[in-house]
Amino acid sequence: MEKPFGFVVIDKPSGLTSHDCVNRLRKVFGIKKIGHSGTLDPLVTGVLPIAIGNATRLISYLQGSKAYTGIIQLGATTKTDDMQGDIIEARNWPIISENDLNSLLKNFKGEILQKPPIFSSVHIKGERAYKKARKGEKFDLIPKKVTINKLNLISWFQNKGELLIEVDCSTGTYIRSLARDIGDKLGCGGYLKRLRRTKAYSFNENHSVMLPEKSDFYPEVNKPKILNPNIFFKHLSSFELISEEEIISWRSGRKISFQNNIKRLKIGKSNEIKNSIIHNQNILVLDKKNNILGIGNLDESFEIKPRVVFNALG
Repeated sequence: MEKPFGFVVIDKPSGLTSHDCVNRLRKVFGIKKIGHSGTLDPLVTGVLPIAIGNATRLISYLQGSKAYTGIIQLGATTKTDDMQGDIIEARNWPIISENDLNSLLKNFKGEILQKPPIFSSVHIKGERAYKKARKGEKFDLIPKKVTINKLNLISWFQNKGELLIEVDCSTGTYIRSLARDIGDKLGCGGYLKRLRRTKAYSFNENHSVMLPEKSDFYPEVNKPKILNPNIFFKHLSSFELISEEEIISWRSGRKISFQNNIKRLKIGKSNEIKNSIIHNQNILVLDKKNNILGIGNLDESFEIKPRVVFNALG
């Protein structure tokens, strides 16, 4: 029987951790080798890509931004920068127009320095920040560079002090921190009231399915469809192996000669070829049926050196 291989994109429900979803799919598919591509907090809903089988080895090669819609509540700050934490301080929010809010949001677009929430998974001397925060320890987190590609105000509810926003941002951006900092900028405090992820890398809501219920583990028909992973790696250049000899050589861990076969290279969306090949770029290696055989690295000798090899021989 062919082993499961690819991605399942779950529309994560509120109340479950990302690891809960992984454990559910492990039972559904009957295999342990399953992993998600980035944690969502328990209350956050939306797009959660989960790699099935050996596709877990492709997670680190995913590329792209993440997108969210969320509600920021003005007028209070909380310990966790979301509604799960106790309120530290409450203030009245200002009377402000949508135009003025849009002008304020411009301060958070582009590359910015952002301090993670103290209740986060950031490591501090080998320990997660949220564990130290739970113990009541005092510490300061170093701001890090993140990129906000898009930050739009969808609606402003003056009577409730709620901003409905949409965000497109780099991996590692905390929307909770964004809510906190917007509230600070307005002088009234703010926290994240609700959040839904609509895109992660090349995965979006159109790819997502509901997490199977526990009672749906069997029969086979209730298993979610596994998506072919190659559709999510269009940012990588790809190289097709056309002979069985090449495939066996690749599966044996040998380099593939590239220099006389440049026409077989398809340029990825994030790569450009100018006069000569850019060395040290990752290359997706495919067979004639467009199945992923692995990922290689183009070296200075115009050879593709294997980095990830599926169905290796020996």
